[in-house]
Amino acid sequence: MAQGEKKGFIARMLEGKERDEEYARSTLPTNRWGLFWDIFKGRFSKLVIVNLLMLIFFIPLILVIVLRYLYIGVQGARLPFSGGIGTGYGVVPGMLGLPEQLTMSTDVIFVALMLVAAMIAAVGISGGMYVIRNMVWTEGIFVANDFWRGIKINVVVVLQATVFCGVLGYLLITSINWATWMNAVGQGNSILNTISIVVSYIAVCVLIMMFLWMLSMGGNYKLKFFQLIKNSFLMSFGLVFQNIFFIICMAIPLIFFLLGSLGNFFMVIGVIIMLLFGISYMLLVWFNYSQWAFDKFFESKREGGKVNRGIYSKVSKDGGQSKAVQEYEANLQAAMSVKSDLSARPIKPITDELKVYELPEAFSREDLKKLRESKEAIVEDTQRYADEHMNDEKYVVYNARFEKLEQEKREQEEAEKKGKGKKKEKSESKQASAEKKDGKAGK
Repeated sequence: MAQGEKKGFIARMLEGKERDEEYARSTLPTNRWGLFWDIFKGRFSKLVIVNLLMLIFFIPLILVIVLRYLYIGVQGARLPFSGGIGTGYGVVPGMLGLPEQLTMSTDVIFVALMLVAAMIAAVGISGGMYVIRNMVWTEGIFVANDFWRGIKINVVVVLQATVFCGVLGYLLITSINWATWMNAVGQGNSILNTISIVVSYIAVCVLIMMFLWMLSMGGNYKLKFFQLIKNSFLMSFGLVFQNIFFIICMAIPLIFFLLGSLGNFFMVIGVIIMLLFGISYMLLVWFNYSQWAFDKFFESKREGGKVNRGIYSKVSKDGGQSKAVQEYEANLQAAMSVKSDLSARPIKPITDELKVYELPEAFSREDLKKLRESKEAIVEDTQRYADEHMNDEKYVVYNARFEKLEQEKREQEEAEKKGKGKKKEKSESKQASAEKKDGKAGK
């Protein structure tokens, strides 16, 4: 990049700082944070496409959530929870615990519907997580093709995780609503009810962690269902603080919805983010983090484990090249050392000058003769073009380079043969002299 070139704020944010002459925009990430940002800015369009594909399967879940919100709003406006007695509303007996009872009856229906809708959304998640996982592994992807392929591979695992965590979550939410209603009407032990509510909320948080770990483990490893539950439970408690931090990072798009009560601006921002890349962003954050955990606790412990996919070593202090550049140059050198027939000889571009004779539905020997002659004409024309352009500079230089490599290889083989021959002669002479000495000693 030319010196003194001024870049705007957006360009500086996307490209980074210009540190030295060796700086290049293609520098690969050296840690998980760098990998996340590299994927987010380099494959943003693919994240958007994946998000839109997943949103198709989230439509039923979104409709259920919206209907629940509208139903609660209608119930709140219809019933006299905040109406003044004697100023428009009559006295309503038995109001104690009525809001909690309505909440419980509403959730019994709508949370069950959410579970069914979540099973439909799980189909979209199974395809999206396969694409996101391949991004984290820095593999080439074809979004639509890989999305449907991911559904075939992961749908069973994701459905199992959704049903398991969804049913337990349904029971826990019902337990919370029941204990809240009992506290409101003064039934049972209020302390035990409060403890039950707190424990249920903690269990819900653990279920969220387990569900996320079941997704990442199911997407990376072939595990049986009960092994998946066991391992996800261990990872949820073993990395509890890291889990909480990255779940908060994942929830940034949802936080805008929570801030919607402060103004419609935050709600609009949240809707835009969720429609464009919200779900893809959440999966990217979690799969990038979980891959770090897998590298640390699993891949590094087993033989042949693939560690730090997409992560490259930093440039050494002595100015040496990074591992990424070394691997690139090694692969390039390996590719350049193999002679390609396509590059070594001229190939005539495809034109409409000569065509293969098309046989009619009812053909004769004469038609077969014309077909053979048309093929021979194309072969002769191709060979004629190759002979005319064989002495072009690019072919001469290319072939000369490989002839030189072959000559050097032959010379090296001959030198090795001569060296082996000399070593063999020396060993034979030493053996002969040793035999003479043994003969003299015997006399």
